[in-house]
Amino acid sequence: MTANAHETTGAIAPALIIDSGSGGLSIWSHIRRHTPWLPTLYLADFGFYPYGDKSEQEIETRVRHIVEQISERYPAQLIVVACNTASTVVLDHLRARFEQPVVGVVPAIKTAATHTKKQVIGLLATQGTVRRAYTDELIRDFASHCQVIKVGAPDLVQWGEDWVRGHSPDMTRLRAVIQPFLDAEADQVVLGCTHFPLLKPFLCQLAPDINWVDSGEAIARRVAYLLQGQQSDDGAGMRSIESTSHRAFYSGAKQDRDWERGATALGFSSAEQIVL
Repeated sequence: MTANAHETTGAIAPALIIDSGSGGLSIWSHIRRHTPWLPTLYLADFGFYPYGDKSEQEIETRVRHIVEQISERYPAQLIVVACNTASTVVLDHLRARFEQPVVGVVPAIKTAATHTKKQVIGLLATQGTVRRAYTDELIRDFASHCQVIKVGAPDLVQWGEDWVRGHSPDMTRLRAVIQPFLDAEADQVVLGCTHFPLLKPFLCQLAPDINWVDSGEAIARRVAYLLQGQQSDDGAGMRSIESTSHRAFYSGAKQDRDWERGATALGFSSAEQIVL
């Protein structure tokens, strides 16, 4: 089913969560747990997937366009850019354009560097994030006392997409990707792409002694802080939790039944193709 231009109804305006694909679902799950009363709209922008191989100008133009389009149809009270690549490019532009709070994702280098006992940490991310100057600044600012092993793993983006559609990753190939962390005996590894926490159960199975660090919890706490005081403590508030709506949309030319089924299995009340 293709979504039509109509507003989401309800006393509480939704939060809009966007990513180039399914990666932001890892952020969405944390937000849902921290603010169960908050309606959400999730957009997987498969029509421009993946963001990691696009130029900064292309990403800025595209993300601003889709936020404008979605906001016209479904006014949101908060915007979450649930993509590391896009967050490093578009946050300032969105904050200048929209009145709503805009929350982005930053690789959790600081968290890993704070909790390491071996002073050896890893960064597992896309090639773009591994090479980005912004990432080097985070390492310099927060992990200068650590050895940092950086691994660019673009294949994991698609493996995360496959997992949402019901296909498990090849464990032999996944182990080969993380082997540099095992060889260096890293005790903290940052998952620097929001697709990668989707594979966290498999990473923990392969390397249970590594703490796989992602930004989902921190983003959810930030959202809860920005929206504090909105949930009612009375019976109406409880009813809003029980009837909270979570709607998923995806762009692109082709209908994706497997993704629709995967999204509804995660807890979305609907999953629909949308024209942007």
